[in-house]
Amino acid sequence: MQSYLETTKNVYKDAAENPNVGLCCTTTPVWQLPGLDIPDIMLEMNYGCGSTVHPRDLINEPRILYVGVGGGMELLQFAYFSRRKNGVIGIDVVDEMLEASAKNFKLAEEKNDWFKADFVELKKGDALNLPIEDESIDVAAQNCLFNIFKKEELKQALKEMYRVLKPHGRLVLSDPVSESPISEELKNDEKLRALCLSGALPLNEYLEMITDCGFGTVEVRAKRPYRILDPKHYHTEEIIYIESVEVCAIKDPMPEDGPCIFTGKTAIYYGDEEAFDDNKGHVLLPNQPLAVCDKTGGALASLGRPDIFISESTWFYDGGGCC
Repeated sequence: MQSYLETTKNVYKDAAENPNVGLCCTTTPVWQLPGLDIPDIMLEMNYGCGSTVHPRDLINEPRILYVGVGGGMELLQFAYFSRRKNGVIGIDVVDEMLEASAKNFKLAEEKNDWFKADFVELKKGDALNLPIEDESIDVAAQNCLFNIFKKEELKQALKEMYRVLKPHGRLVLSDPVSESPISEELKNDEKLRALCLSGALPLNEYLEMITDCGFGTVEVRAKRPYRILDPKHYHTEEIIYIESVEVCAIKDPMPEDGPCIFTGKTAIYYGDEEAFDDNKGHVLLPNQPLAVCDKTGGALASLGRPDIFISESTWFYDGGGCC
C-alpha cells in the first residue's frame, strides 16, 4: 500500500476512536427531513466537505452505495429514502470506522421509529477494488474521500464507481477543488493529503477525470468556499484558496460530440420570432430561460446572434435543461 494511504487510514482510525468536529468543515446545511432525528455523534463525525444526499436522485427506493462511511450520517440520510434491508451499502477500509458507524446506527434506531439498522449493510472494502457486483447500484456516493487519492488511484476509484453503477445510474461526489497552484511539497505532505487539502485539483481537471471514465452527463450542483492554506501556517508562498464542489455524474451514453457538463449556464432568447430552434434539439422560447450545458452554451454563443443571451456559470445547477 502507498504510504500516504496508510497515513490516511491512521488519521481516520483516530477520528473513529476520538470524534473530531474540526477535522472537516461541511459548509452545506445538514438535511432536515420529516421524522429524521440524527444522533449528535453522527453530526460530530460528519467528515465531509458538502452533501451527497439529493432527494431527486433517490426515487423508488434505489440501491445505494456509499464509500467511506464516516460516522454514518449520510448513510442514515440515504436509508431515509431506501427503507429496506441492505438498501444502502457502506464501504470502508478502516475497521474502527465501520465499528463506530455500526454503534451509531443502534443509536439512530432508538431515535427514529422508521429506521432499522439492517437497512444499512456495512462492508470492509477498498475504493480501488469495490466488493460490489457490476451494474448493481442505482446511486453511488463519496464525500471528501477521493480527494485523498493521487491521480492514478483517483482514476481507478472513479472506474470502480462507473463499473458498479447501472446504466443511467448516478455518482454523487463532494470534494475540495482549487484553482491555486499547489506545490509538490504540499501535494506530497501525507497528513495534508489525508485531510483532503493538498490533493485539491482544478475543477476542470477534476471534471475531465470523471468524464474520461465514460460518464456522459455531469452536473455541478454547488461550489462553495472551503479552506485557506496560508504562508504563515503552511509551506506556501501564496495563499491557496480551496473550494468544495458537489457534482453528480450520470452513467449516460457519451454523446458523439463529448459530455454534457452543466455548470449553471442559462440561455435566453429575446428575439421577435415565436421561438429559436438550433436544429440540434434545443428550442428557445422568447424570454423563457433554458438551462444549457456548457457545450450547448458555447455553440449558441458562437452563432453571434444579438438576440440570444448566455449567462455565466453559477456553479449551482439543480436539474432541467437542454440535454
